[in-house]
Amino acid sequence: MLSSELKIKIMMKKIKHIIFCFSIICVTLILSGCQNNTKNMTVRGSSFEMKFDAADGFLQYYSGDNPDSLLAPEKTVSPWEIEYAQGDGIRKLSAEDALRLRHWKPNKNTIILEWDRFKGQEIKNLAVTAIVKADSGGAMSHWKISVDGIKGVQINNLKFPRISIARTEQEEFLAVPEWMGQLLKNPREYLEKLKSRKFEWSYPGPLSMQCLALYSDNNGFYAACDDTLAYRKNFTFTLDSADNLLFEIVSFPPSDTSLKKYEPNYGFVSGSFKGDWITAAEIYREWGSRQSWSRESRFKNGKTPDWLENNALWVWNRGKSSNVLLPAEDIQRRLKLPVSVYWHWWHGCSYDDGFPEYIPPREGRKSFTAAMNKAHASGIKSIVYMNQALWGTTTESWKNENAGEYAARDQNGKLLTHVFNIFTGKPTAYMCMGTQFWKDKYSTLCDSAVNSYGADGVYMDMACLNTMCFNRSHGHPIGGGNYHLHNFGIMTEMIRSKIKNSEELVLAGEGAGEVWMPYLDLFLTLAVSKERYAGPGAWETIPFFQAVYHQYAITYGNYSSLLVPPYDELWPEKYAPKEPLKMLDRKFSRQFMMEQARSFVWGLQPVISNYQPFLASERKEETDYLLRLATVRDKCRQYLLGGKFMRSPAFNIPEEETDISRLSIYAGKMGESVTAFRGTYPLLYSGTWLSENNTLGIALASISDNDNEVDLNFEASEYGLKPEGSVYLTDSMGKTKLCLYSDGKISVKHTLKPRDLCVIEIIPN
Repeated sequence: MLSSELKIKIMMKKIKHIIFCFSIICVTLILSGCQNNTKNMTVRGSSFEMKFDAADGFLQYYSGDNPDSLLAPEKTVSPWEIEYAQGDGIRKLSAEDALRLRHWKPNKNTIILEWDRFKGQEIKNLAVTAIVKADSGGAMSHWKISVDGIKGVQINNLKFPRISIARTEQEEFLAVPEWMGQLLKNPREYLEKLKSRKFEWSYPGPLSMQCLALYSDNNGFYAACDDTLAYRKNFTFTLDSADNLLFEIVSFPPSDTSLKKYEPNYGFVSGSFKGDWITAAEIYREWGSRQSWSRESRFKNGKTPDWLENNALWVWNRGKSSNVLLPAEDIQRRLKLPVSVYWHWWHGCSYDDGFPEYIPPREGRKSFTAAMNKAHASGIKSIVYMNQALWGTTTESWKNENAGEYAARDQNGKLLTHVFNIFTGKPTAYMCMGTQFWKDKYSTLCDSAVNSYGADGVYMDMACLNTMCFNRSHGHPIGGGNYHLHNFGIMTEMIRSKIKNSEELVLAGEGAGEVWMPYLDLFLTLAVSKERYAGPGAWETIPFFQAVYHQYAITYGNYSSLLVPPYDELWPEKYAPKEPLKMLDRKFSRQFMMEQARSFVWGLQPVISNYQPFLASERKEETDYLLRLATVRDKCRQYLLGGKFMRSPAFNIPEEETDISRLSIYAGKMGESVTAFRGTYPLLYSGTWLSENNTLGIALASISDNDNEVDLNFEASEYGLKPEGSVYLTDSMGKTKLCLYSDGKISVKHTLKPRDLCVIEIIPN
């Protein structure tokens, strides 16, 4: 028999075992409850909340300060979708296909969602994990995703996050930094008319910044990426059958089936805000101004040449030097300020099909260099056109240099080609920036243009684009990645290393792009002339890029012209216009001034296209407007060259119907003539800029035939200004003092005369 003491020990051991088992059961139940309790599927920030469905992880609700939800009120869409190759077809996989969803909440601001055990097990061991974290002190949420178990599978793209946005009763606006920036009123109505019912923009590329905003009076939806390394991605909006707008960001993994896991090297940002596109620009600027491309901006770091910063006007003419440099010399004599040339068709090849056979110039070496030397003696600088992406596939050099081996190819191994020249129908191929061959070829061409022929810089057409290449022999990652930009940076270093006086070299690019600011000195933003090349449309041009990066990048450009565009003499003669450089009807003069006014108040360097000396007398009013504009801008470069964009004070802006011309930048486009429209446009334009010295400049430009009263009333504190100071007005005649201000209240009344231009300066004591 057991002793009483032993019995007690055995009993105590049993009790301990029971307690241990009970503890395990309790912990299991607690964890199980944590994963399946729907109350734990809500994440809250300081001014918004998100709720995820406990069954499949769908985002059900996402609201800001306003009680109306930004999202569809019922279960919406899978927060992610994977597209992958299987056999000869394409398959898609989403959260709907997962048999199990687990979730954890490390804290009240964060939720971790994991989907696995997918139907059919087409991708064995697949697991998708998403982390969503709310700002504890803001209105933004931050998203990350990883996809595990993908070895042996070719993932084409990953869509994440996917957020469905319900229609509101208020009028909606969609602001997108497509190149310079575009604003669309009522995007759902617009999408209903599109067959695809979809918008899609690529970054880096036509999307100059990685953000966009959809907003109404009550609420706004803001989305961005925090990618500091410029990986290729697309932003999309699709209108579904229930009238919801589906927002997606599409990421492109490397085309590498040996990968076990794909996790984008960046996160995603979404949130609510109250305001407009300027509010969205301010949100993005707070982040973008801290990134490497801003810190390493050539303009911000004083690496752009003085002649570029001092330039008062660009002349964009085409052809031989007599049609380019001589008109520039004429307008410089009238302006009495530095003028530079943006020069197309100087090259020996036909435009848009003969690239890159630029050298020798079409007028011959001797004539070209003599004209360039004469222009330099007059202080005129020139940047010459050389496309940095294309090679004509019908050129001798394409065959002789075996260029096809170094061209970009798609997933099926086909050349990426396009016919840009509608007159000859000859295609050009996109070259791969990842090949040393193309970097050597293009940098050598730049060497010749500058060192041998006297150009002061190169306009690198199509520079702010990003080409995905699937050619495995090129040595770069296949498909998605950031190798294009990395190699572009190497190429610009190669170009500058070849130039004798590289400090004076200007490299310019098409469009605009934040990640190109460390490599390019100048960006061509042509959307100020959108009506001229595309006609009036639903999209309105806005200075989105300038609102974020004006103090980091110099922008220029418009198609503003008083003449019908020219025609390349190397194109087929049968399509040439009967009256080259014919004057446009005088009724389109206000359009010319509108384009110039936009450039002026939005902080671009002004441009005139197709200028000829006879315009100074034949179109004196328009020419004088341009000269006065360039003069005022030159006096106020602390604002209009290096200032920080600010919201303009509110004042009454009259509108009026205006005649608009649309014509291709090339004349004689298969018999095309000028197409006339009428549209309602503002008669006054404004732009407000804060200088580095903390003074404020409000640029005003009238295109009206009448006097207009401008009544400005605002608080100095709105712009971080001291409460007392002086108000000045700068126009083409000089600078005059208007009044004093005190007690932090600024009140300015000024009459803008017909077609008047000025900058009102607020200078604190």
